Amino acid sequence: MKYYNLKDRQEKVGFKTATIKGQGKEKGLFFPEKIPQFENKFIQNLHRLADAEIAYQCMKDFVGDEIPGEILQKIVSETVSFDIPLKKISENISILELFHGPTLAFKDIGARFMSRCLSYFLKDRQKKVTVLVATSGDTGGAVAHGFYNIPEIDVVILYPQNRVSPVQEKQLTALGQNIFALEVNGSFDDCQNLVKQAFSNEEINDRLWLTSANSINVARWLPQQIYYLLALKQWQQQENERPVICVPSGNFGNICAGLLAHFRGLPVDHFVAACNANDSIPNYLKTQNFNPQESVATLSNAMDVGNPSNFVRILELFSHQFDSLKNKVSGYSVDDKETLDTITKVYEEYRYILEPHSAVAFAAMLQYLNENPHKKGFILGTAHPVKFPEAVEKATRTKIEIPESLHQLMIKEKKTVKINSDFEELKRFLLNKNEKQ
Repeated sequence: MKYYNLKDRQEKVGFKTATIKGQGKEKGLFFPEKIPQFENKFIQNLHRLADAEIAYQCMKDFVGDEIPGEILQKIVSETVSFDIPLKKISENISILELFHGPTLAFKDIGARFMSRCLSYFLKDRQKKVTVLVATSGDTGGAVAHGFYNIPEIDVVILYPQNRVSPVQEKQLTALGQNIFALEVNGSFDDCQNLVKQAFSNEEINDRLWLTSANSINVARWLPQQIYYLLALKQWQQQENERPVICVPSGNFGNICAGLLAHFRGLPVDHFVAACNANDSIPNYLKTQNFNPQESVATLSNAMDVGNPSNFVRILELFSHQFDSLKNKVSGYSVDDKETLDTITKVYEEYRYILEPHSAVAFAAMLQYLNENPHKKGFILGTAHPVKFPEAVEKATRTKIEIPESLHQLMIKEKKTVKINSDFEELKRFLLNKNEKQ
């Protein structure tokens, strides 16, 4: 399998190079040269297969011979080594709970897969690698945990000051060792822009070996297909029709992975992109005009993205045909008031506790199903409610208990370096850190 650069199609690399480099020339994202298809027999027999086998079948064609089969099987087995249950909320809406991993967020799957691939690729290298990542909330914690104490890898995480929840912040900042957290005076888009500037800066790249762990990296993006297959495995045992799938969407890597799985043969009726006030994609789907905006802060902070990086991959999947895209994907914007109202309503009616991101998805799914009665489907539950106690407790009037696994983390000291949204400050930090080592 080769991957080409969406900004320079002459640049083609293998899975290993795409994983290590993160992105191509001119900050272009890598995209698979061909879309491997699932066999009908595989899709029909998901209920007979173990999760690890489904994960292996999902990923093997993208990795090719760059990781031996037995090692890839071990990697995917560790990637999906926790529960990913599909639970019914109402008659027509279920939820895929993706928050049972070590950092209680869906990004554990991609981060675990990528960290293990990168560790394999670097096992014989002498030069230390720096994983540079921007986070709007959950990516940072998942990446920090996935790469914690892995030899010859440092992780530098940029996150927007005062725009992540207390649990999210502790997961970014309390580990120490090879994990460095930079608290940026700005938005997530500012953090993402700083990361992109670093990747295109010659001096930094001459002196450091950089890679990214955002969903722009194929090793973070592609394994997210796995849980769509695991969801379908459970869906087939409960329902007969194809599901509508509603995805809380910020940087659009998650829904892009689901769409890729659909192009490979995953039977899905329709996709719904659920956004908060950062609504550039819902507006595009209505008007065909893509007008990225400065991101605004909301309760569903991991989706506070004004210019989603992965949308270019979605356009590529649909060969830039707007009508085809619009026929398969709908977009809805949900404000903070409706988010809180949805948490309250779902708790009162169904005794299920949503957090803000899954509440945005539930509200968007309701809008779609009201316009398309007789359909049913599931939303992706991307984070545990404990990550957003203020919003959840306000809406449900219920105390959210901190899971046992978080107790030790929450009493640890926060360790950060504060910087402005200024590339020279990031550059100084990266080069100074390298010199000290």
